[in-house]
Amino acid sequence: VLQNLSQTPVLRELLKEAKMPDATVKIESPELFMEPQLIKLDQPGPLTLAMYQFLTEMQETKKGVVTPKELFAQVCKKAIRFKGYQQQDSHELLRYLLDGMRTEE
Repeated sequence: VLQNLSQTPVLRELLKEAKMPDATVKIESPELFMEPQLIKLDQPGPLTLAMYQFLTEMQETKKGVVTPKELFAQVCKKAIRFKGYQQQDSHELLRYLLDGMRTEE
C-alpha cells in the first residue's frame, strides 16, 4: 500500500504543499470539467507530517530500504488495532491512513 501511495505524484505534491502551515492548495481536474478548487489548510497533523516524511524518504533515499516507523506509530495512535504487529489487511491500513489524514484537515 505504501509503495503504491509513494508512486502517486498528486498525493506527493499535495502533501508537500500541505506541510506548510496555513497553506492554500489548488486542486484542478480538467478531465472532470471542474472549476479549480482553492482549499485553505490549517497546520498539518502528526499523521499527515509522518506520511509526507515517509513519502519524501522513499523518493529520495538511495539505500533502497525505508522503514516507516514514525508513520506506523502515528497510524497506531489513530487505529489501536494495528498495535502488536499482528497481520492486518492492506485495504484496512489504507482506509485508516487516509481517514486519519482527512480528520487532521
